[in-house]
Amino acid sequence: MALNPIAYWRYSRYNLLIFLMAKLNRFTKILVSLTATAVIATCAPEFVAAQTVAAAPSAQKTPARAATTAATAKKKKAYSASTARARRARLASARAAARARELKELQTPRFRVDEFGREVPDVRAEAAIIYNPETGEVLWENHANDQRSIASITKVMTALVFLESNTPLSTMVTVERSDVSRASTTYLRNGFKLTADDLLNLLLVGSDNAAARALARVSYLGYDGFIQRMNEKAKELGLENTVYADPSGLLAENMSSAYDLARLIAYAAADERVGAIMRKTSFSTSVGKSTITANSTNQIVRSGDIDVVGGKTGFISRSGYCLATILKLPQSGQQVAFVVLGAKSNASRFWETRHLFNWMASRTKALLEGDFQQPHQDQHQQQQ
Repeated sequence: MALNPIAYWRYSRYNLLIFLMAKLNRFTKILVSLTATAVIATCAPEFVAAQTVAAAPSAQKTPARAATTAATAKKKKAYSASTARARRARLASARAAARARELKELQTPRFRVDEFGREVPDVRAEAAIIYNPETGEVLWENHANDQRSIASITKVMTALVFLESNTPLSTMVTVERSDVSRASTTYLRNGFKLTADDLLNLLLVGSDNAAARALARVSYLGYDGFIQRMNEKAKELGLENTVYADPSGLLAENMSSAYDLARLIAYAAADERVGAIMRKTSFSTSVGKSTITANSTNQIVRSGDIDVVGGKTGFISRSGYCLATILKLPQSGQQVAFVVLGAKSNASRFWETRHLFNWMASRTKALLEGDFQQPHQDQHQQQQ
């Protein structure tokens, strides 16, 4: 086979051109490598110096940051202990000071001048009345005919209707789950066994809502019939602005007016079965091995400095703080009804009642003999 001269020229390792090019490429790589090494050697000191300078501030900041972190941790630790206690103490002191100012304000009676130029009470409540149950005269009033929610003053009618039903007070009653469900204020538990008399006392002394439900349930009227009878009784007594929706007063739909409640509390207190209970400062009874003790919700009864014939408190958010009571005047022993509805606080309803009582006591002769109340009475009759 003949050798191709051209192929031999191209692929032979003795090809001079290929040899020279290979040598040149190797020389170029060496040259580039040497140049790069020289450049790195020349620039390295400046680069290292720059890196050192850049790192120096960072190194200087590290202790400061550590100190700041430690200070912050120490500060947080101090706040969680002594600082927090000091803050709570300041808040408690501020609240105590606010309550003291409020109490001082409540203890100070307010007055205004009426349309006849006389100084009369200016109550911190939505409605109020002073009423003479013996003559049926309104001695003073403020929005006395406005219909308002009355909360647990409802229980006065509950007591009257239950006693009217002639259910024996010795009747044993077992408390049911429906009685205590969402009852808010109650001393009772599901399954408790106690007498109807116990329930009546818990109703009027401790304002027990479960007791009100249980009394309505065990009466011969039944629960719904009991409420119906409450409304019928209100009409019989001429309480035109009064309507009942449940026996406890938890529903805001239990409505009345200060004028109606003055007449109702006078009627109820005249029944010694009711009045005697309302005058109790507390009531205790045994249930199994336990003893239930309910304190009166009426602070005037508990204080004992005013002769109370009867009374009932009430509160839900819709009604505000309410009180209907019969008090005896110190000079004459005359019984007078005082009703305060929609007061802003628990203490306020009692202080406003006291202010009305003191104002009434200082003007007993003029008020009871008609020298003061006649213009108000005429105005009230015109409204009827």
